[in-house]
Amino acid sequence: MSISDTKKKRWLPLESNPDVMTEYVHKLGVSPLWAYTDIWSLEPEILLLIPQPVKAILILFPINETHEEFSKEEAKRIEVNGQEVSPEVIFFKQTISNACGTIGLLHSLASNVDSIPIEDGPFKKLLDKTKNATPLERTKLLEDDDGLAEVHKEYAMTGQSRPLTEEDRVNTHFVCFIQKSGSLYELDGRKSSPINHGPCTDLLMDSIKVIKQFMERNPNSLNFTMIALAPKQFE
Repeated sequence: MSISDTKKKRWLPLESNPDVMTEYVHKLGVSPLWAYTDIWSLEPEILLLIPQPVKAILILFPINETHEEFSKEEAKRIEVNGQEVSPEVIFFKQTISNACGTIGLLHSLASNVDSIPIEDGPFKKLLDKTKNATPLERTKLLEDDDGLAEVHKEYAMTGQSRPLTEEDRVNTHFVCFIQKSGSLYELDGRKSSPINHGPCTDLLMDSIKVIKQFMERNPNSLNFTMIALAPKQFE
């Protein structure tokens, strides 16, 4: 849900609703054995209730000047010092306004296809076409993917809150965290590349450390949502 008005295309914002997200990716062919689930608290005893193994963490957070300034400084540090990025990390640049929900879902799944089965359909076709592509090439393929855009629109119009329109100005944004090749990666389509946050032995707990830093940049806001991609719990 990028705040920029300069994107070529504009989609309907996707609600931060794990049920909607789960139905969305299942329709796209993701295995029904996996689902998105709310992380209600950062307290250790609550985190222990999240099904394992967690394959991705999505957060929806408010963008403010402090966060934007930090991101600029972070980009400068990476430009000067460099960073290692595993070739197993699949990164999508966001050029479609309000598409960060779908970008977050793509980020949560694209680097995890080795453990999360995806059946034939628009999602698998996109991932297959973009597997060996550059981020910019992936961007173009996503922009031209009318099938995925239609499914996004369908699920952006569901959920508990008032459906937003393409003209609604949104100042919250989805970011995804994954563990790959022993490192924790932040995948944010607004940035130029993945961010390597260093060694990772527990995706959930190591992501929480970074998420707390996000919260510290906006201490007066309660508008944070955290969602885990994990095995589905059947009743």
